[in-house]
Amino acid sequence: MSQLDLACEADISTRHLSFVETGRSQPSREMLFHLAERLDIPLRNQNEILVAAGYAPVFPQTSLAAPAMQAVRAAMDQVLAGHEPYPALAIDRHWTLVAANAAVGRLLEGVDPALLEPPVNVLRLGLHPNGLAPRTVNLAQWRAHLLHRLHRQIDVTADPVLGALMHELRGYPAPPAGPATKPDHAGLVVPLQLRMPQGLLSLFSTTMVFGTSVDVTVSELTLETIFPADAASAEMLRAL
Repeated sequence: MSQLDLACEADISTRHLSFVETGRSQPSREMLFHLAERLDIPLRNQNEILVAAGYAPVFPQTSLAAPAMQAVRAAMDQVLAGHEPYPALAIDRHWTLVAANAAVGRLLEGVDPALLEPPVNVLRLGLHPNGLAPRTVNLAQWRAHLLHRLHRQIDVTADPVLGALMHELRGYPAPPAGPATKPDHAGLVVPLQLRMPQGLLSLFSTTMVFGTSVDVTVSELTLETIFPADAASAEMLRAL
């Protein structure tokens, strides 16, 4: 977003916005909230901006194990359990596995047990040579998709932990780009195609977040619900 676009959306002059950016003008807390909303800045980073401007942070960060989080945990568990027999999992901002339903475990046959020791990182599990990578038929395509998601997240948050994770994942052996395939769902979603003892399992995922969250922990929870991409995969998941 250009400076002019941001100034128009925030209903301030470009001159005033320029003064704020260069430190010649001290923004009010309300203006910082207004700008952060227009830029879709995560709550954790909004707290950091407030502190940098001399204000106290306003968004709490509550442990998921706290009693106050009971309703959040119950909602998360209900979504994961209700998605059976299809896989579903919850992750935090660093792609650390928070919870998963039983169907996820059925996909992890042959994975190095060390990768399943808590804390489990979902991206590492998916792309590590001892993880799901050897069984991922379209590894080049799937790897590019995951790294693109991670790259966008780093652009927004500038999180050094995510930066280190990106460096690690890029260091894994890169698969050669295979011949282009055109399954029925090509052009609609990027599938995860896993080689299973029963045959080829083709999946796609949807991402869910908690709406209107005002707690940092809640705002950083993501539920990944995974669906079969074709009738054969749906039948395989039901059979498993």
